[in-house]
Amino acid sequence: MGDMFRSEEMALCQMFIQPEAAYTSVSELGETGCVQFRDLNVNVNAFQRKFVTEVRRCDELERKIRYIETEIKKDGIVLPDIQDDIPRAPNPREIIDLEAHLEKTESEMIELAQNEVNMKSNYLELTELRKVLENTQGFFSDQEVLNLDSSNRAGGDNDAAAQHRGRLGFVAGVINRERVFAFERMLWRISRGNVFLKRSDLDEPLNDPATGHPIYKTVFVAFFQGEQLKNRIKKVCTGFHASLYPCPSSHNEREEMVRNVRTRLEDLKLVLSQTEDHRSRVLATVSKNLPSWSIMVKKMKAIYHTLNLFNMDVTKKCLIGECWVPTNDLPVVQKALSDGSAAVGSTIPSFLNVIDTNEQPPTFNRTNKFTRGFQNLIDAYGVASYRECNPALYTCITFPFLFAVMFGDLGHGLILVLFGAWMVLCERKLARIRNGGEIWNIFFGGRYIILLMGLFAMYTGLVYNDVFSKSMNLFGSRWFNNYNTSTVLTNPNLQLPPNSSAVGVYPFGMDPVWQLADNKIIFLNSFKMKLSIIFGVLHMVFGVCMSVVNFTHFKRYASIFLEFVPQILFLLLLFGYMVFMMFFKWFSYNARTSFQPETPGCAPSVLIMFINMMLFKNTEPPKGCNEFMFESQPQLQKAFVLIALCCIPWMLLGKPLYIKFTRKNKAHANHNGFSGNEENAGGAHGHDDEPMSEIYIHQAIHTIEYVLSTISHTASYLRLWALSLAHAQLSEVLWQMVLSLGLKMSGVGGAIGLFIIFGAWCLFTLAILVLMEGLSAFLHTLRLHWVEFMSKFYEGMGYAFQPFSFKAILDGEEEE
Repeated sequence: MGDMFRSEEMALCQMFIQPEAAYTSVSELGETGCVQFRDLNVNVNAFQRKFVTEVRRCDELERKIRYIETEIKKDGIVLPDIQDDIPRAPNPREIIDLEAHLEKTESEMIELAQNEVNMKSNYLELTELRKVLENTQGFFSDQEVLNLDSSNRAGGDNDAAAQHRGRLGFVAGVINRERVFAFERMLWRISRGNVFLKRSDLDEPLNDPATGHPIYKTVFVAFFQGEQLKNRIKKVCTGFHASLYPCPSSHNEREEMVRNVRTRLEDLKLVLSQTEDHRSRVLATVSKNLPSWSIMVKKMKAIYHTLNLFNMDVTKKCLIGECWVPTNDLPVVQKALSDGSAAVGSTIPSFLNVIDTNEQPPTFNRTNKFTRGFQNLIDAYGVASYRECNPALYTCITFPFLFAVMFGDLGHGLILVLFGAWMVLCERKLARIRNGGEIWNIFFGGRYIILLMGLFAMYTGLVYNDVFSKSMNLFGSRWFNNYNTSTVLTNPNLQLPPNSSAVGVYPFGMDPVWQLADNKIIFLNSFKMKLSIIFGVLHMVFGVCMSVVNFTHFKRYASIFLEFVPQILFLLLLFGYMVFMMFFKWFSYNARTSFQPETPGCAPSVLIMFINMMLFKNTEPPKGCNEFMFESQPQLQKAFVLIALCCIPWMLLGKPLYIKFTRKNKAHANHNGFSGNEENAGGAHGHDDEPMSEIYIHQAIHTIEYVLSTISHTASYLRLWALSLAHAQLSEVLWQMVLSLGLKMSGVGGAIGLFIIFGAWCLFTLAILVLMEGLSAFLHTLRLHWVEFMSKFYEGMGYAFQPFSFKAILDGEEEE
């Protein structure tokens, strides 16, 4: 956890690498993932850099891999998962063989695909011809009869001419079914009704050879007379994309033609089957190595992209690069460079020099699978400034705890624990899910947060003694009824005196008898409201105290006195005092106090007392009671308010006057180093170049913001009370309005009804109380940390450390 306290110390380094060892050295650095390179060729066009040819070569390889992968997925072949055995970046010599293999595979796939389309087109044409011949048997029998009648009616020498006049020509073909009606209407118009069209819809769809989509078609035969009409009909068929096929009018010729077409279809089907088998074998062979090839090409492309960030020295014999490296990883980088040089047998070693800089380094917080989720919550607000205190360390506990205060229910917390534990225990298997969606990735990334939130919710559920809106009688109730039954029946308004010896202190949490009390809501309101204020003030005090750690680290010691002291005094003397009075009231006033001024009825309201304290007012107490809880309380409260008011000009003027004074001293000393101006020691926190008017304005804004936010932030923690009360009441309403209805049923119908109602109750519990209420409590907890807690000490003005890492590159592409 030491790495989580603040970001790691970074060093700006300069690399000197020999060109022959550059590829392997950068490859080793990509495997370690602890170096962020800087672009030394900002002014150079991307197409004019040294390794742009190699990058284009990798782009071409990626294109071929994507094409082959598309063909593999089209055939339904599952690619193997190589997550446990990720290959390293290939040697540049090996990539020549890979390039040749991919080129050969792509050419073969393109040729096979083209041949398959051609054969399927032929198959489609033959199938359509067969359908035409089979579906037009009845059409031509009618024409033969027509021709026979017309020839019989003609007589004498004019027999041949009459037969020529009576015989009809025809055109047969296939057209898409959705175009039939428009086609038929067009034929009627061009022929003025002199075309006789007969059609028959095909029952089975035909497959498009290019796309494979099913196409519904219709067989048609158009009878006509005259050569001119025949040309018109063919033009219409061409316009409607109808396929025309030869069809003899003789029955015997048609039968012979059908037999020939069927034979050719069988032969073509056999060839298609063999082609499909060959294609499947080729793709199955390639699919075994394709994921490895894809990773190797991506790594190689990333290496050349990184090498384009390097600069060539004047002699053209050395590559120079600059990078940010965590100080603790400098030996790892040195080893990676030496391994890269040794891999190619370079006689000249690579050098790594740490250089001084005034530039702000990137922020790097080393995390593991447990702390990564909490760190992401903080980084979503803003990346910490370099070496600033990291709130994620404390958020690991405060976040699930404040969530649980709002979500306190043992049953609902158990649901979260089961869900979180399932994701944690099966994380290796669940991490392999690629297409889970964005929502699943969010849940899985925060699995440890969900687990802790569930555990803390179970604890607060025990404290509230709340399990699905019911209480558990673990230790027995400490409330006893001393009245006999007859007395209660005759006088039901009798109540147990608060100072009765029958009342005892409950060992842990809430007494279950509160479930039956008429004043349950009043009691829980007061209890949870005070708890929320107490937790809120403690949380804010802790945030203000964390600013001391930042001031000490950046050697801004004057800020401890000028900023921290007045801020903590203002917070403690007002709201810290209010929290103290809550505890004092709990300990001073109880049900068994023997003297009258401190009986429960005389206990003053802390809220009224605080308002009077701020307004310097008095409120007349009830008769026989005291307005204050102890002597000299009025004088103490006035002193606290006056000191708190003095803290406001202290915060407003202290820091600007100090900066003005140190500037005069520095000008008098006539040097540019640090001379009493501790503000300059923080790097980004210096004010040397800022006019005094700007400093006064900024300090006035910060002072007003802190004073007002202290009041508003304290009130903001009341959301802990509000959401806790709303969650408990929603749970109780859901029990009474849904599940209790089923429990009141009897008989067989009651059992069936209870089964259905219990399912509905479970559904509403998961959807409303766990998901919706859980999300609401999560967002409110996030706001309490971002605004109320982190604003006291956290700047969040840094930028993230983004190392050159193969793992990060591959994971990012998988998410996309």
